[in-house]
Order: sequence, then structure tokens, then C-alpha cells
Amino acid sequence: MHYWLMKSEPDAFSYDDLVAKGKAEWDGVRNHAAQGHMKAMRKGDLAFFYHSNIGVEAVGIMTIVEEAAPDSTDETGKWIAVHVAPREKLAKPVTLTAMKADPALADMAMLRQSRLSVSPLTKEQFDHIVAMSKA
Repeated sequence: MHYWLMKSEPDAFSYDDLVAKGKAEWDGVRNHAAQGHMKAMRKGDLAFFYHSNIGVEAVGIMTIVEEAAPDSTDETGKWIAVHVAPREKLAKPVTLTAMKADPALADMAMLRQSRLSVSPLTKEQFDHIVAMSKA
């Protein structure tokens, strides 16, 4: 199993929107590095749903339920998307500020490449953020 952090602007699509839909295509990603990460995703992988721009915090956990397929919003056919489903809302959001301040997360990809909308996590980083949400 692999672990990920996936960003969405909550005014466009929030974790609550995902819960309401039950399953959604994670579309519109137009960055080659992020696309590479999405191509590596496998059914059953877990990802944090991270609210970017507003809130800037991890708010929930999603499961990858369908692997990479053509992005339905891309007329060129160059880009892919995955499908996700909500797994659980975090007990409390984990803010970007808290992540940056925690030495255990110093090597986290998102903190080194902050503009990347999809990034990998180690199991240890994933578990640590879950623990932070319960503290």
C-alpha cells in the first residue's frame, strides 16, 4: 500500500463534497510530476484530502477506488485521473503550519515542493499526521 496527499481548493471541491458524492474523479491535474504520482496509485491506497488556499490543512482520508484512466475533463486526451472515495474525516484538521513545525515531517515531499497538488507520503509520515489529528 502507498500513501499520498492530494490537494483541492475547498471552494471548488471540499472533503464534505466528496462525502456527499460518495465517490469522485480526481480530475483537472495538469502537472507532469503530480500525474506521475497518480499513475503510481493503486486501488486501496490511502490519501489525505488537503484543503489548499483556504484552510491549508489535511481534513480527511480518502481511498483510491479506481486507478489511472483518461481524465474526463481533458479534451486533448493527454491527462489522467483517479477515482477516490471518502474513508474518514480527521478528528481535527492538521494545518500546514503544524506540519512544517514538526521535525518528523521535515522530509515530506509536499513541504519541499509546496506547489505540487499530488505528492507521496511514507507510511510513517501518514501515521504521524493521523496521530497529530488525534492529539
